[in-house]
Amino acid sequence: MSRPRSARPAALALVTALAALAAAVPAEARTAAVEQLPAVTPRAETPTLYDDETGRNANADDPAIWRNAADPGRSLVIATVKEGGLRVYGLDARQVQSIAAPAAPRPDDAPGRFNNVDLVHGLRLPSGRTDIAVTTDRGHDRLRIHRIDRDRPGGPLTDITDPAAPTVFSADQDEINDQQTAYGLATWTDRATGRSYALVSRRSRTSIALLELTATPGGTVGYRKLRTLDLPSSFRLPDGSSWTPCAEPGELPQVEGMVIDPANGILYAGQEDVGIWRMRADLTRPPQLVDRVREYGVPGVYDEETEECAPGVDPGFGGSRLAADVEGLTLLTESDGDGYLLTSSQGDNTFALYDREPGDDNEYEGGFRVTAATQSLDGSEECDGAAVLNAPLGKKYPRGLLVVQDGHDTPAQGEREATGFKFVDLGDVMDSIDD
Repeated sequence: MSRPRSARPAALALVTALAALAAAVPAEARTAAVEQLPAVTPRAETPTLYDDETGRNANADDPAIWRNAADPGRSLVIATVKEGGLRVYGLDARQVQSIAAPAAPRPDDAPGRFNNVDLVHGLRLPSGRTDIAVTTDRGHDRLRIHRIDRDRPGGPLTDITDPAAPTVFSADQDEINDQQTAYGLATWTDRATGRSYALVSRRSRTSIALLELTATPGGTVGYRKLRTLDLPSSFRLPDGSSWTPCAEPGELPQVEGMVIDPANGILYAGQEDVGIWRMRADLTRPPQLVDRVREYGVPGVYDEETEECAPGVDPGFGGSRLAADVEGLTLLTESDGDGYLLTSSQGDNTFALYDREPGDDNEYEGGFRVTAATQSLDGSEECDGAAVLNAPLGKKYPRGLLVVQDGHDTPAQGEREATGFKFVDLGDVMDSIDD
């Protein structure tokens, strides 16, 4: 950790003392504040996934909601399950299709690992416009692209990735095996030009790359990198000291959850141990920090034995609404053009809502929890990914749908790591916000 820069000892001691006083909020008070947030319950959940050999190393991560315009009741949820590949679910949360991640090119190389997924609507291909699902394959440092056709025999997704698609960040297979690879993802179509892009973050680094999606004459889809932006990895605190979030040696504070507001081309990116950044989606202007996690500025020491960071004294420079990690950013749009930026506060199992308009400094608007509906239908804990769609989806979800990852699905089988996705009626969420 960096030491504070030189300052008059008395002044520095006063700043530190005041910060410590401001931070002295008992854990019980924070727990009470979380429990006072409104609770909504899921209507359905996907079959439990298990991250072991028997479960084919399937670990729920990130969902996307595809609306079937011709028949909204037959819409789909497309979700990444890491080494387990992709799962496609109907609105009843039952599995429609399973797609395996690509195998490792050599026995000692990293296998395919699908991390995040997002959609592009109406991409122009030689055969006509089509909707696609774009996925980061963290294992191979590439994007994977699947065409969506609800009525295709064998399942709605077809792989149309250009075989010549390059790696996103790595120079060779050895670098790929280090797994500082394509991680978080958000897609965007520029309304002025009609061109479609993917913003991709890099695992264990602060980089975000802008890729343009490109169709080939053969009907496949590839991409080319336009530019890269690096977020800060260390921060100057109000007391003059420098802070770097604690992490495993060699790792920097990474970004995963990202979403782009199509109305204004603004990218929101969650730097997991830091907070939420706002920037232009074309990465041409410096980013602004919208909100900080509570742990912002807290020193820590990495313990190799436990593989955990032991936190020091909180200096009180963090926010009050998010508990690290920041995850699962998604955009809840309303018919009047307003709406919310929704993010998962993974550290306290809550969800925070911010005003969609950056002109209002993305003001915090409230939060909620997803709690158990029954003994067998639990809520969401340590949520990694989330997706929301404010549009009618047939009889099951006439007011729209929120899908959230559940990092601890219950009841699990013994000690097996169990995850899944919960389907929440968006109407219930909106009612809780309005109350």
